[in-house]
Amino acid sequence: MEFNATLIGQIIAFLVFSVLAIIVARVSYYLGKRKTETPKLVAAIGFFSVMIPPLALIYLMVLVFKKDINQID
Repeated sequence: MEFNATLIGQIIAFLVFSVLAIIVARVSYYLGKRKTETPKLVAAIGFFSVMIPPLALIYLMVLVFKKDINQID
């Protein structure tokens, strides 16, 4: 039985980026609920920003340092 190392590497890379995209989207959604009025849009941008990893980190840093919105409950 032969294994194609390139295919295995691509599968591993796909799985790593998929998990990273889900994590960044969830963190973005959590921060988006606290800091913006459109958390779903913030999560979507976070999800797609994973395609350029430094951009994803910068995006999360901007969200972390953004001021919380005042919510009246």
